[in-house]
Amino acid sequence: MQNEPMSLDCAPHLGEAAPPFEGRSTQGRIKLADFAGRWLVFFAHPADFTPVCTSEFVAFARRSADFAALNCQLLGLSVDSVYAHLAWLESIREHFGVSIDFPILEDGSMEISRRYEMLHPRNVRNAPVRALFVIDPTGKVRAMLYYPVDVGRSVDEVLRLVQALQVAERLQVVTPEGWMPGEHTVEPPPDSVAAIQSRRGRAKEPGGDDSYGCVDWYYYKRPGAEASAPGPGRDG
Repeated sequence: MQNEPMSLDCAPHLGEAAPPFEGRSTQGRIKLADFAGRWLVFFAHPADFTPVCTSEFVAFARRSADFAALNCQLLGLSVDSVYAHLAWLESIREHFGVSIDFPILEDGSMEISRRYEMLHPRNVRNAPVRALFVIDPTGKVRAMLYYPVDVGRSVDEVLRLVQALQVAERLQVVTPEGWMPGEHTVEPPPDSVAAIQSRRGRAKEPGGDDSYGCVDWYYYKRPGAEASAPGPGRDG
């Protein structure tokens, strides 16, 4: 099948369909549609055989089972060739004792990098910055992170982000600052007088359990046990 040329006028936006892509990877030819029905963490790195990128890939590999438990696939990308990727993965296996079990795309033409706005004009190298996209099972972009080339990302934070997105969607709640699995979530703010009055009526009694209740009309907590309970099937 011949690839259709990619239009470069469709940048990624939160809540909208992720730009499609297709290319060669360390696990064969892949495209965005291959990940339908799963969450996807799609992340770029500036170059193979560099220290910060290596540390990130080692960390992602060590947490890959945690992402898999969330029905979430990992996918890396750089402008290096698939042959460079394969040699780098062998070096990581040999020197760090870690096998990278997720695919890495090659993007020598920078077509995918441009479409996902991974190339920034002030970047000192003609390579992607540390861009990361969380794409949901329907193919929509749910989160975007951009880091400079000289600062590594936190894989624990990426995992937490996916967990928060899944819980917020499943329970129709929002997650407060620094939320971690098992902690309380918060209901979205009310949008009518009736909703405010209903929320006030559900406020906790003095001396009652503050794990569930109305702190104020706009801040209504839901207990962490709800977020920990499994939903119908796997999130997404």
